[in-house]
Amino acid sequence: MRIFDPHIHMTSRTTDDYEAMYAAGVRAVVEPAFWLGQPRSGVESFIDYFDALLGWERFRAAQFGIAHHCTIALNPKEANDPRCAPVLDLLPRYLAKDGVVAVGEVGFDSMTPEEEKAFARQLEMAGEHGLPALVHTPHQDKLAGTRRTLELVVESGLAPEMVVVDHLNEVTVDVVDDAGCWVGFSIYPDTKMDPDRMVAILQRRGLDKVLVNSAADWGRSDPLTTAATGRAMLAAGFSDDDVDKVLWRNPVEFYGQSGRLLLEAPDADTTATFEGNSLLRGERA
Repeated sequence: MRIFDPHIHMTSRTTDDYEAMYAAGVRAVVEPAFWLGQPRSGVESFIDYFDALLGWERFRAAQFGIAHHCTIALNPKEANDPRCAPVLDLLPRYLAKDGVVAVGEVGFDSMTPEEEKAFARQLEMAGEHGLPALVHTPHQDKLAGTRRTLELVVESGLAPEMVVVDHLNEVTVDVVDDAGCWVGFSIYPDTKMDPDRMVAILQRRGLDKVLVNSAADWGRSDPLTTAATGRAMLAAGFSDDDVDKVLWRNPVEFYGQSGRLLLEAPDADTTATFEGNSLLRGERA
């Protein structure tokens, strides 16, 4: 079983997680920029964080044979903080970088006017840079938030096949399918989705344009839930090829639209791969 986790926050995970993921078949990941768990004090914090995603975390993953990519954005939760809003002016220089395969996470957290403004602007940036968009749906009023999300996607002019709407469930999946966007599901120990519910959705709607991720972060989560979903698919009668489509070929197809996928992890035994990377020399992007 080969696995491409299309949404996981490895900055929050340990090297033990990287080892366990590789043993389970994970060979590539996408790490979306997200909230760190406490308020940031200013834009400079984002600069350090984005630099780490593009440099250090990519190198750390390579040490364990995993190709690391990231998405860059002002996340929905921090769009409400006026200290963070100026980061929108810095995003274009990061969205031009190798290894950045989408704009994200964007979308709604609490569905405020500030979130909607930042969401709409970042959808525009995705179009300007020819990048897909990774969209976060709100924790509350999820159906209403998903519907408004899809309206903003239409207003942006971004092609629906360039958008994945994530953290879906049985209530929201059909409206996203009807809109023509990719559907994303986060498999969690207690919330969001579990492997058996995921299998039931796959049995009902099919395997096209679906991304299954662990969304593992600093909270109670599990970076191996993608592998657990693959095993549940096999137990339910899906073939090895079906599992490969969902856990590997689908994320390759979606993020491949960026033209920036690097599916061979760099050689971690030599620093030559990174000699030209100014981020690892402490320079700003």
